[in-house]
Amino acid sequence: MRKLLTALVGVLMVVPTVAAAQPDGGRPARPLTVMTYNIHHGAGIDGVLDLERIAVLIEQSKADVIGLQEVDRHWDVRSNWVDQPAWFAQRLKMHYAYAANLDLPPVNPGEPRRQYGTAILSKYPIKDFKNTLLPLYPTGEQRGLAVAKIKVRGADLRFANTHLTSNNNAERLEQAQKVVELLGKSKTPTLLVGDLNATPEAPEIKTLTAVYDDTWTEVGVGPGYTIEAGNPTKRIDFQLHSDGLQPTKAAVPVTPASDHLPVVASFLLR
Repeated sequence: MRKLLTALVGVLMVVPTVAAAQPDGGRPARPLTVMTYNIHHGAGIDGVLDLERIAVLIEQSKADVIGLQEVDRHWDVRSNWVDQPAWFAQRLKMHYAYAANLDLPPVNPGEPRRQYGTAILSKYPIKDFKNTLLPLYPTGEQRGLAVAKIKVRGADLRFANTHLTSNNNAERLEQAQKVVELLGKSKTPTLLVGDLNATPEAPEIKTLTAVYDDTWTEVGVGPGYTIEAGNPTKRIDFQLHSDGLQPTKAAVPVTPASDHLPVVASFLLR
Protein backbone atom coordinates (compact mmCIF):
# COMPACT_ATOMS: atom_id res chain seq x y z
CA MET A 1 0.00 0.00 0.00
CA ARG A 2 2.83 2.41 0.86
CA LYS A 3 4.37 1.80 -2.57
CA LEU A 4 1.01 2.53 -4.25
CA LEU A 5 0.58 5.82 -2.35
CA THR A 6 4.12 6.84 -3.24
CA ALA A 7 3.42 6.17 -6.92
CA LEU A 8 0.17 8.19 -6.81
CA VAL A 9 1.91 11.14 -5.19
CA GLY A 10 4.54 11.00 -7.94
CA VAL A 11 1.84 11.16 -10.62
CA LEU A 12 0.10 14.09 -8.91
CA MET A 13 3.39 15.96 -8.73
CA VAL A 14 4.04 15.44 -12.46
CA VAL A 15 0.62 16.54 -13.78
CA PRO A 16 0.94 20.29 -13.00
CA THR A 17 4.34 20.33 -14.68
CA VAL A 18 2.92 18.84 -17.88
CA ALA A 19 -0.04 21.26 -17.92
CA ALA A 20 2.22 24.25 -17.40
CA ALA A 21 4.29 23.23 -20.40
CA GLN A 22 1.28 23.38 -22.69
CA PRO A 23 0.34 26.70 -24.36
CA ASP A 24 -2.18 28.69 -22.29
CA GLY A 25 -2.12 25.99 -19.63
CA GLY A 26 -3.59 23.45 -22.04
CA ARG A 27 -6.63 25.55 -23.01
CA PRO A 28 -7.95 24.83 -26.51
CA ALA A 29 -7.34 27.18 -29.42
CA ARG A 30 -9.97 29.88 -29.92
CA PRO A 31 -11.92 29.90 -33.18
CA LEU A 32 -11.93 33.32 -34.84
CA THR A 33 -13.69 34.54 -37.99
CA VAL A 34 -12.34 37.64 -39.70
CA MET A 35 -13.56 39.84 -42.56
CA THR A 36 -11.77 42.48 -44.58
CA TYR A 37 -13.92 44.70 -46.80
CA ASN A 38 -13.43 47.87 -48.80
CA ILE A 39 -16.98 49.25 -48.50
CA HIS A 40 -16.62 52.17 -50.97
CA HIS A 41 -18.28 54.49 -48.37
CA GLY A 42 -21.34 52.23 -48.50
CA ALA A 43 -22.10 52.68 -52.21
CA GLY A 44 -22.66 49.51 -54.21
CA ILE A 45 -22.09 48.67 -57.85
CA ASP A 46 -25.75 49.56 -58.37
CA GLY A 47 -25.01 53.12 -57.24
CA VAL A 48 -27.14 52.70 -54.10
CA LEU A 49 -25.85 53.91 -50.73
CA ASP A 50 -26.90 51.18 -48.28
CA LEU A 51 -25.08 50.50 -45.01
CA GLU A 52 -27.76 48.07 -43.89
CA ARG A 53 -26.94 45.47 -46.52
CA ILE A 54 -23.28 45.63 -45.48
CA ALA A 55 -24.32 45.11 -41.86
CA VAL A 56 -26.45 42.11 -42.86
CA LEU A 57 -23.50 40.68 -44.81
CA ILE A 58 -21.28 41.02 -41.73
CA GLU A 59 -23.92 39.30 -39.60
CA GLN A 60 -24.28 36.46 -42.08
CA SER A 61 -20.50 35.94 -42.16
CA LYS A 62 -20.47 35.60 -38.35
CA ALA A 63 -17.23 37.61 -38.35
CA ASP A 64 -15.77 38.35 -34.93
CA VAL A 65 -13.37 41.05 -36.12
CA ILE A 66 -13.72 43.17 -39.25
CA GLY A 67 -11.34 45.54 -41.03
CA LEU A 68 -13.16 48.09 -43.21
CA GLN A 69 -11.60 50.45 -45.72
CA GLU A 70 -12.99 53.59 -47.42
CA VAL A 71 -15.11 54.51 -44.43
CA ASP A 72 -16.65 58.01 -44.19
CA ARG A 73 -17.22 59.99 -41.02
CA HIS A 74 -19.34 63.11 -41.55
CA TRP A 75 -17.60 63.31 -44.94
CA ASP A 76 -20.16 64.87 -47.27
CA VAL A 77 -23.42 64.31 -49.12
CA ARG A 78 -22.11 61.14 -50.84
CA SER A 79 -22.60 59.31 -47.53
CA ASN A 80 -25.30 61.61 -46.12
CA TRP A 81 -22.82 63.04 -43.59
CA VAL A 82 -23.18 59.86 -41.51
CA ASP A 83 -20.63 58.76 -38.91
CA GLN A 84 -20.29 55.36 -40.54
CA PRO A 85 -18.01 53.58 -38.02
CA ALA A 86 -20.29 54.59 -35.16
CA TRP A 87 -23.34 53.51 -37.18
CA PHE A 88 -21.90 50.04 -37.80
CA ALA A 89 -20.82 49.63 -34.17
CA GLN A 90 -24.29 50.52 -32.90
CA ARG A 91 -26.11 48.44 -35.51
CA LEU A 92 -23.94 45.36 -34.95
CA LYS A 93 -23.41 45.90 -31.21
CA MET A 94 -19.64 45.79 -31.59
CA HIS A 95 -16.64 47.67 -30.26
CA TYR A 96 -14.94 49.89 -32.83
CA ALA A 97 -11.94 52.08 -33.55
CA TYR A 98 -11.57 54.54 -36.40
CA ALA A 99 -8.49 55.81 -38.25
CA ALA A 100 -8.97 59.12 -40.08
CA ASN A 101 -6.33 59.22 -42.80
CA LEU A 102 -8.00 62.30 -44.29
CA ASP A 103 -9.13 64.85 -41.72
CA LEU A 104 -10.68 68.06 -43.01
CA PRO A 105 -12.38 70.98 -41.27
CA PRO A 106 -16.19 71.09 -41.36
CA VAL A 107 -18.12 72.95 -44.01
CA ASN A 108 -19.74 75.08 -41.28
CA PRO A 109 -18.16 76.13 -37.97
CA GLY A 110 -19.20 73.95 -35.04
CA GLU A 111 -19.97 70.90 -37.14
CA PRO A 112 -17.92 67.66 -36.86
CA ARG A 113 -14.70 67.36 -38.82
CA ARG A 114 -14.92 65.59 -42.16
CA GLN A 115 -12.98 62.33 -42.07
CA TYR A 116 -12.21 59.37 -44.34
CA GLY A 117 -10.21 56.28 -43.53
CA THR A 118 -10.38 52.78 -42.08
CA ALA A 119 -12.31 51.16 -39.24
CA ILE A 120 -12.02 48.10 -37.05
CA LEU A 121 -15.12 46.41 -35.63
CA SER A 122 -14.83 43.74 -32.95
CA LYS A 123 -17.08 41.54 -30.85
CA TYR A 124 -14.29 41.54 -28.31
CA PRO A 125 -12.87 44.49 -26.35
CA ILE A 126 -10.30 46.67 -28.11
CA LYS A 127 -7.63 47.24 -25.49
CA ASP A 128 -5.34 49.55 -27.45
CA PHE A 129 -5.44 51.33 -30.81
CA LYS A 130 -3.04 53.40 -32.89
CA ASN A 131 -3.05 54.72 -36.45
CA THR A 132 0.24 55.60 -38.13
CA LEU A 133 0.37 57.54 -41.40
CA LEU A 134 2.27 55.80 -44.20
CA PRO A 135 4.68 57.31 -46.78
CA LEU A 136 2.97 59.84 -49.04
CA TYR A 137 4.08 61.05 -52.48
CA PRO A 138 3.16 64.58 -53.65
CA THR A 139 0.32 63.40 -55.90
CA GLY A 140 -0.90 60.65 -53.57
CA GLU A 141 -3.66 60.28 -51.00
CA GLN A 142 -2.71 59.83 -47.35
CA ARG A 143 -2.86 56.24 -46.19
CA GLY A 144 -2.35 54.71 -42.75
CA LEU A 145 -1.81 51.54 -40.74
CA ALA A 146 -4.38 51.08 -37.98
CA VAL A 147 -3.37 48.58 -35.29
CA ALA A 148 -5.65 47.34 -32.51
CA LYS A 149 -4.91 45.05 -29.59
CA ILE A 150 -7.94 42.85 -29.07
CA LYS A 151 -8.57 40.45 -26.20
CA VAL A 152 -10.18 37.28 -27.61
CA ARG A 153 -11.45 35.11 -24.77
CA GLY A 154 -8.33 35.71 -22.73
CA ALA A 155 -5.86 35.67 -25.64
CA ASP A 156 -4.19 38.72 -27.20
CA LEU A 157 -4.60 39.40 -30.90
CA ARG A 158 -2.86 42.18 -32.81
CA PHE A 159 -5.14 43.26 -35.65
CA ALA A 160 -3.79 45.59 -38.34
CA ASN A 161 -5.90 47.18 -41.07
CA THR A 162 -4.63 49.19 -44.03
CA HIS A 163 -5.47 50.53 -47.49
CA LEU A 164 -2.41 51.06 -49.67
CA THR A 165 -2.25 53.57 -52.50
CA SER A 166 -3.88 52.69 -55.80
CA ASN A 167 -1.92 54.66 -58.40
CA ASN A 168 1.82 54.53 -57.70
CA ASN A 169 3.81 51.30 -57.47
CA ALA A 170 6.86 52.91 -55.88
CA GLU A 171 4.77 54.67 -53.24
CA ARG A 172 2.90 51.46 -52.49
CA LEU A 173 6.19 49.55 -52.10
CA GLU A 174 7.42 52.14 -49.59
CA GLN A 175 4.13 51.84 -47.73
CA ALA A 176 4.45 48.06 -47.57
CA GLN A 177 8.02 48.37 -46.28
CA LYS A 178 6.79 50.81 -43.62
CA VAL A 179 4.03 48.40 -42.59
CA VAL A 180 6.63 45.67 -42.01
CA GLU A 181 8.77 48.12 -40.04
CA LEU A 182 5.85 49.30 -37.90
CA LEU A 183 4.57 45.84 -37.07
CA GLY A 184 8.08 44.58 -36.37
CA LYS A 185 8.67 41.31 -34.61
CA SER A 186 6.14 40.32 -32.00
CA LYS A 187 5.19 37.13 -30.20
CA THR A 188 1.57 38.28 -30.21
CA PRO A 189 -0.43 36.59 -32.99
CA THR A 190 -0.92 39.19 -35.72
CA LEU A 191 -3.42 39.62 -38.53
CA LEU A 192 -2.80 42.14 -41.29
CA VAL A 193 -5.83 42.77 -43.48
CA GLY A 194 -6.85 45.29 -46.09
CA ASP A 195 -7.12 46.53 -49.62
CA LEU A 196 -3.50 46.37 -50.76
CA ASN A 197 -4.20 47.51 -54.32
CA ALA A 198 -1.75 45.00 -55.80
CA THR A 199 -1.85 41.36 -56.88
CA PRO A 200 0.09 38.56 -55.14
CA GLU A 201 3.11 38.60 -57.47
CA ALA A 202 3.78 42.35 -57.02
CA PRO A 203 6.97 43.36 -55.11
CA GLU A 204 4.94 45.20 -52.47
CA ILE A 205 2.87 42.11 -51.72
CA LYS A 206 5.96 39.91 -51.66
CA THR A 207 7.45 42.36 -49.16
CA LEU A 208 4.53 41.56 -46.85
CA THR A 209 4.29 37.83 -47.53
CA ALA A 210 7.99 37.45 -46.80
CA VAL A 211 6.96 38.15 -43.19
CA TYR A 212 3.31 37.08 -42.99
CA ASP A 213 1.53 34.08 -44.49
CA ASP A 214 -1.14 34.61 -47.15
CA THR A 215 -4.32 33.03 -45.82
CA TRP A 216 -5.90 32.63 -49.25
CA THR A 217 -2.91 30.73 -50.61
CA GLU A 218 -3.15 28.35 -47.66
CA VAL A 219 -6.88 27.60 -47.45
CA GLY A 220 -8.75 29.55 -50.13
CA VAL A 221 -10.47 27.76 -53.01
CA GLY A 222 -10.31 29.26 -56.49
CA PRO A 223 -8.68 32.55 -57.53
CA GLY A 224 -10.15 34.65 -54.71
CA TYR A 225 -10.74 37.66 -56.99
CA THR A 226 -12.18 40.70 -55.21
CA ILE A 227 -12.31 43.52 -57.79
CA GLU A 228 -14.43 44.67 -59.62
CA ALA A 229 -17.35 43.21 -57.70
CA GLY A 230 -19.60 42.72 -60.72
CA ASN A 231 -16.97 40.77 -62.68
CA PRO A 232 -13.88 40.29 -60.50
CA THR A 233 -10.57 39.61 -62.24
CA LYS A 234 -7.92 40.47 -59.60
CA ARG A 235 -7.12 39.57 -55.99
CA ILE A 236 -6.06 42.75 -54.21
CA ASP A 237 -7.76 42.30 -50.81
CA PHE A 238 -5.79 40.18 -48.35
CA GLN A 239 -5.70 38.56 -44.96
CA LEU A 240 -2.11 37.87 -43.88
CA HIS A 241 -1.17 36.27 -40.57
CA SER A 242 1.73 35.42 -38.28
CA ASP A 243 2.44 32.36 -36.16
CA GLY A 244 -0.17 31.69 -33.52
CA LEU A 245 -2.99 31.81 -36.06
CA GLN A 246 -3.92 28.69 -37.99
CA PRO A 247 -6.27 29.33 -40.94
CA THR A 248 -8.97 26.75 -41.57
CA LYS A 249 -10.99 28.21 -44.46
CA ALA A 250 -11.45 31.35 -46.55
CA ALA A 251 -14.13 32.60 -48.92
CA VAL A 252 -15.06 35.60 -51.05
CA PRO A 253 -18.82 36.20 -50.67
CA VAL A 254 -20.54 37.61 -53.75
CA THR A 255 -22.40 40.87 -53.07
CA PRO A 256 -23.22 44.09 -54.93
CA ALA A 257 -22.80 46.20 -51.77
CA SER A 258 -19.44 47.73 -52.85
CA ASP A 259 -17.11 47.82 -55.84
CA HIS A 260 -14.96 45.27 -53.94
CA LEU A 261 -15.89 41.83 -52.63
CA PRO A 262 -15.10 41.00 -49.00
CA VAL A 263 -12.73 38.26 -47.85
CA VAL A 264 -13.88 36.13 -44.91
CA ALA A 265 -11.51 33.69 -43.20
CA SER A 266 -11.60 31.46 -40.15
CA PHE A 267 -8.66 30.81 -37.86
CA LEU A 268 -7.67 29.02 -34.70
CA LEU A 269 -6.02 31.52 -32.37
CA ARG A 270 -3.46 29.86 -30.12
